[in-house]
Amino acid sequence: MSREFILPDLGEGLTEAEIVAWLVAPGDEVTIDQVVVELESAKSVVQLPTPFAGVVESLGGEVGQVLHAGTVLMTLAGEASAADVAEPAEPGIVTSDSALAEDSGAVLIGYGTRQSTVTKRAASAPARFGRRGGGTSTAPRSSGTARLDTARRSPVVSPIVRRLAREHGFDASHLVGSGHDHLVMRRDVESFIAEQGEPATTEALEASAAPSRSATPAAGAADRDRDGDRRVPLDRMARAAAAHFSRSRREIPEATVWMDVDATELLAARGQLQEATGERFGITALIARFVVAGLAKHPALNASFDAEREELVYHSAVNLGLAAQTPRGLLVPVVHGAERMPLRAIRDAIAARTDEAGTGVFPPSALTGGTFTLNNYGTLGVDGSAAIINHPEAAMLGVGRFVERPWVVDGQIAVRTVTELTISFDHRVCDGAEAAAFLTFVARCIERPVSVLAEL
Repeated sequence: MSREFILPDLGEGLTEAEIVAWLVAPGDEVTIDQVVVELESAKSVVQLPTPFAGVVESLGGEVGQVLHAGTVLMTLAGEASAADVAEPAEPGIVTSDSALAEDSGAVLIGYGTRQSTVTKRAASAPARFGRRGGGTSTAPRSSGTARLDTARRSPVVSPIVRRLAREHGFDASHLVGSGHDHLVMRRDVESFIAEQGEPATTEALEASAAPSRSATPAAGAADRDRDGDRRVPLDRMARAAAAHFSRSRREIPEATVWMDVDATELLAARGQLQEATGERFGITALIARFVVAGLAKHPALNASFDAEREELVYHSAVNLGLAAQTPRGLLVPVVHGAERMPLRAIRDAIAARTDEAGTGVFPPSALTGGTFTLNNYGTLGVDGSAAIINHPEAAMLGVGRFVERPWVVDGQIAVRTVTELTISFDHRVCDGAEAAAFLTFVARCIERPVSVLAEL
């Protein structure tokens, strides 16, 4: 008996995804909850587990092929044995190799088990199908031409790496990567380009490093118009981002208020906290905890507007979005249930999202369900921003850079560390007074951190 594994919705209505790497091959025996493929959606690279066991009969596409939700991803023969059946797992999806070695709960929302599994034919799966295929390539690494093998399918997670290779006329997956399990890194692509006597130009590298221009840049005259302007088509992620930004601006009547805040005491309190606990606490984590406390007092900012039903939706949970610049562009990973978290838990959750942002690889659930966004754009060296609210949320708090400025303290001029807070809000959900009250609450917590103790 054959069973078809159908590609599900990957979150927030994403209907298509590109196959990055197969982690199994036809003939492999797989079990419930085993990660079998890496897919790149418009928002992230995800690892997808199979909801049932069997022997792989066929794969639904080649690496690089785009599949749509509802199409067959993989066909398996045989039925699950009793040993493969376990209690349903909670939603989530494993995104690290280390997690697969333990009780993973590697499930896409709605199915899977807690039992960890491995491929029973791991030693025989060829390397071209993905990271855990078990096969290794013996292609020499000293010669540029010898390293490029069109039959090879090395894993390439970063879209920047793939794009840089395409700019120079080859497929990055045809290289033997120097990363874990032959993962192709940017240095591998640059090294191959240099060996071919075609140095990676500054223009090409800058184009590759610009996530907002994620596409296959035009390099020849055929891609330039009569005026010599270069046109760059948008890829799936850039198109999705453009549509999202446009919708936010089109549908949300936003307003913005801001204020300068003396953050000197916050920095001092952080130092005392770290000294007392021996642990590190980032400024973003501290402000995030203040934000959660502020949303408890001002729930209108943790809401959304249902235009179809003309209703305000006040969310019971605080799912805190964190605007992050990633190799895939601007994304907003979410810390779910932040209202239940003490400071340590929020710190650790933010750290986990930060690690994922470094690669742009997120589980689908990490990019969905946000109710309020914190945007620490001060790390980019700016003081303020007229930020676009992350639809369908009602508000976003922006934090500018921390700089020393002259400040009046007890009637005297002193040098203090100052930042600018900006709140953008949906005027359909609340008025300026409510937004200002929330902003001044967070500002008071920053200026006098001890004051927030009464809210915890």
